[in-house]
Amino acid sequence: MKKIEAIIRPEKLECVKKALEESGYVAMTVTEVKGRGEQKGIKLQFRGREVDVDFLQKTKIEIVAEDKDVDRIIDIITSSARTGKYGDGRIFVLPVEKSVKIRTGEEVSE
Repeated sequence: MKKIEAIIRPEKLECVKKALEESGYVAMTVTEVKGRGEQKGIKLQFRGREVDVDFLQKTKIEIVAEDKDVDRIIDIITSSARTGKYGDGRIFVLPVEKSVKIRTGEEVSE
């Protein structure tokens, strides 16, 4: 099993969620986060003054999936979240040693 963490633009969440659901991947955790990448923040005009916004609003999607599904999920996320501009986000894939359902106590190990 793998944990897929995708950091995306907040405005792309609904598009990504819909694409994942249509492909049969409905389970996910979504968190609002702040971050910065290569663009190192942005400059905005506020009341006639330039303001540096160092950390930008992002959305983090977490999905735990079988190894065989990881590449497909990554393809779905990248194709539905891409704008082609800086700040589109990043995807991380991490190993999952064990998963336990709280309700049933059912345990899944790799």
